[in-house]
This record gives sequence, C-alpha cells and structure tokens, in this order.
Amino acid sequence: MMDAPALDILLHGRRIGTIARLDGDRSIFTFDDVYIADADRPTLSLAYKDQHGAVLNQPRAYQTKIEPFFSNLLPEGALREYLARRVGVKAAREYPLLAQLGGDLPGAVTAMPVQDAYQSSHASGPEAAAGRDSARLRFSLAGVQLKFSAIRNGGKAGGLTIPATGAGGDWIIKLPSAQHPDLPENEYAAMHLAEQVGIDIPEIDLLPLQAIDGLPDGISRYGASAYATRRFDRSMDGPIHIEDFAQIFGVFPDDKYKGSYREILRVLAIETDERSIVQFIRRLTYSVLIGNGDMHLKNWSLFYPDQRRPSLAPAYDLLSTLAYLPDDDAALKFHQSRAWSSFTYDALTMMADKAHLPSHLVTATAKETVERFDALWVQEKTHLPFSREVVRAIEEHRKHLSI
Repeated sequence: MMDAPALDILLHGRRIGTIARLDGDRSIFTFDDVYIADADRPTLSLAYKDQHGAVLNQPRAYQTKIEPFFSNLLPEGALREYLARRVGVKAAREYPLLAQLGGDLPGAVTAMPVQDAYQSSHASGPEAAAGRDSARLRFSLAGVQLKFSAIRNGGKAGGLTIPATGAGGDWIIKLPSAQHPDLPENEYAAMHLAEQVGIDIPEIDLLPLQAIDGLPDGISRYGASAYATRRFDRSMDGPIHIEDFAQIFGVFPDDKYKGSYREILRVLAIETDERSIVQFIRRLTYSVLIGNGDMHLKNWSLFYPDQRRPSLAPAYDLLSTLAYLPDDDAALKFHQSRAWSSFTYDALTMMADKAHLPSHLVTATAKETVERFDALWVQEKTHLPFSREVVRAIEEHRKHLSI
C-alpha cells in the first residue's frame, strides 16, 4: 500500500481527483475534469472555491508533506507517532501515512491506493472485501491527544470497542493524559456546561477505562476515565463531509495558531447562515469565559449535511486550559490581540463590522451567553466533574475579563 504510485481521492464514494507520487518523496494533487465540470458537484473545501464558485485547480508539488487540505486530515503529535510506528513509516512522511490511514479519514474523504481501485474492480465477494479491510489501519483522527475511533457495544453495559481493522467507528475516545491530569473529566464537564449555555454539541459520555476494549497497554496509569463523543461526521446515511479552518485557509497544521477569530467570522458571514454566526459567537464567548486557550484553526469546522452548502459544525475540544497553562492567552487573535482582556463588546462590534454583519446580532449573542454562563456556573461548578484546580482557575480568570 505504501508504494502505491497514486492515491485516488474519493468524496462520498465518488472519485474526484488523484494524489500522484513523484520522485524525491514529492506528491501532487489534481482534480478530475469530470468533477470540475459538474455544476452539482459536492464541495470538497472552500479552499478550492474561487469567487465565482468554480473549482480552483492549481496543482503544486509538495516535498515530504502532502497538500495542506489532506495534511490536515492526518493526526498530529503523539497520536501520529503512535500510528506511524504501527504501520512502519516515518511520521514526517505524509504520503505513505495517508495511504495507510485513508480508509477512515475525518469527513467524507477517502484515499484509496490505485492498487485497491484496480482490485475492487476485479474482485468481489466477502473474502476479497475482508482482505482489503484487514490490510489497512483505520482511525486517522486529526488532533494531538491520544484518541481513537470506536464502536459502541450493544447491551446494557454500553461500552466501546476500538477496532484494529475494518470499518472505523462512530465514536471518538480521548484517553487520559500523562501531562494534564483529569483532562477527560475537564472536557466532559466543559462540553456539558456548553450545551446548557446553548451551544450545539454532539452526544458525549464519560466512561471508566474498563468499559473500553482495545485500549493501548498501560494507559490506566494516567487516569481512570476516558471522554467519548459521537462523531458528527458519521450518520446512518453515510459520512458527512467536514473541514476545519486550517483546511479552509490552506495552511499546514503547524500554522494552526496563526490567524484570527475575525477572519473565521468573515468566512462564516459569506458562506453560512445566521444560526452559524450565532453559534460561533456563543462558542467564542464561552471559550473566553472558561479560559479555553486552545481554540485554534483546527478546532473550528464546517460541515456539509447536503454535501454542498456549509454550516458551522457542532462544538468539540471545549475545555478550560487555564489549570494546565495559566499564562496562555487565546489561541488566535480576537480583533488585534490574543489577550483575554481584549475580548470586549467594542472588539466584537469591530469584528462584526469587518465581516459586514449587524453588530447588534453579535454583541447581543455575546451578552446573552455571558448571562447564561454566570447564572449556570454557580450551581453547575459543583455538579459537573470539574477538578478543584479547574474551578479555581476559571473563577480567578473570570474576575479579570472585560465582559
């Protein structure tokens, strides 16, 4: 699989282009002419859309890395190292990594080595399908925390199983961290509170590690629980396409902390609807209130339920980072600064003006979110599984905010 000369790129099961392997560990992506000419084509990314809605097809070769859109489909950090070791490739070499992990990527994209495409047209039956499935490692979930795609077990126990091969799961499991204690509990609590504030979230759960089959050895030394969230890019009707804002802006994962929330809001104003705008402002305000300093470009996504028109995807990776990184500012600039104190109603008004949005819609949503949070925090801080350190950090942080 790793030596495949090209990868067919499929969107919703339809071939839309090819990543060809060149000499010197280079690769290049090109769209199929049929996809470009189709006026009803499903959307791959806003990064490939010109001002008239046509496909931007400007092939460029990349060395070691693959094109930014596809690079952002691959995991980062410890998870990438872990999976790269399992498949026997260097973590920096993205083409062979995509070839191995391309069967269960985020969204509705799959990357199939050309041998698979040839075999699939000349082989049939359960044995052939099983052979193809067992040859490829699954669960290529973008991100840096050790996390896996999992399948919900039947029965009363309600546990999860991490599949080693075959079809990927419709849940994401995030495991305890060696560096940051109580991380699963913190995220579960923050996500649960976010839902009460009015933020769209997927189904979530907090599970004892004993309820999960297929975990890496030794993970229990770091904690007793895992955070689980249902994948909103999976449905009974098949995958739902998604893309994060690093993909939209055409930057590599290493540059996910470059940019601003103002720029994200501008894209939402052009491409989505009022509900997406409201959800973005509510989520951004909530992240400021809890001190979530990790809302970088990859933690904001669009999804395409009808395959063509985007909306802001449900929230994920909401948690307070203050207890772990007390000196951190926001991940991106609000208007001109990352400082928490720079998030003001005046700054929101300027962000709205730059995005050509009614400032009242933006500021009223933020004020409503603040009121809801302050009312809920008093009662929920002791009911939800926030650690004492996280509660203290959020309350101290709240004293110094300008909202």
